Amino acid sequence: MGKLKLGILGNGYLADIIVEAGLKGMLDEYELVGVLGRTREKTELLAKKGGCQACGTIDELLALSPDYVAEAASVQSVKDCGVKILESGAGMIVLSIGAFADHEFFGQVKAAAAGHKTRVYIASGAVGGFDVLRTISLMGQAEAGIRTRKGPASLKGTPLFVERLMEDGPESHVFHGSAKEAISLLPTKVNVAVASSLVTAGPEDTRVDIYSVPGMVGDDHKITSEIEGVKAVVDIYSSTSAIAGWSVVAVLQNIVSPIVF
Repeated sequence: MGKLKLGILGNGYLADIIVEAGLKGMLDEYELVGVLGRTREKTELLAKKGGCQACGTIDELLALSPDYVAEAASVQSVKDCGVKILESGAGMIVLSIGAFADHEFFGQVKAAAAGHKTRVYIASGAVGGFDVLRTISLMGQAEAGIRTRKGPASLKGTPLFVERLMEDGPESHVFHGSAKEAISLLPTKVNVAVASSLVTAGPEDTRVDIYSVPGMVGDDHKITSEIEGVKAVVDIYSSTSAIAGWSVVAVLQNIVSPIVF
């Protein structure tokens, strides 16, 4: 049996981690066939590094007949390309899980996957603990919440940022609402919240609280899921987004592994 064909949607830091993993022999069951990104120059550089084709459109990437497409791009890329990828017969590994806070789009994705016998694999990114969080939600109607602490600089360019957050002082509570509301305000910042909501109470019923902490580097996510008699708390800190790229590598390994963790 030949190798599985792999395409990558994205050409940045996280996509580079996937390519590096392949070059290091960590994805030997796959053949990288193509990379699709927004900027031609960066796409060509990454494709050259991975020894594959640089693609300018999703149709060009799908013409290479990938068995799987790993997304490491953006929420909008998932919305633009996700259904088409699944309808082509390819499975899709998704990092930009915020796209699924859109209930209508999530339904379209599920229908496309079911109709074409393909699958969407949600990469855990900076979360982890999906197994226990989902198990609790199966046991009953879970109450779920996520508390995120992050440095104020990471909020720049969003509606939550005000200059005073950069000053020394106590942490500030800058957002309280649902995961769905959070993604509408911060489409590139709360994939963790949406991912957690999908395996617990859902985007509309999962509480999200965001705190700005002066001087803090990275993000700290504390996810809670609880029913009567059972409670799980997953607390993960990361100072780098690299964990997200490596979570895609972990999913790709799990797909072909005889033992699935």
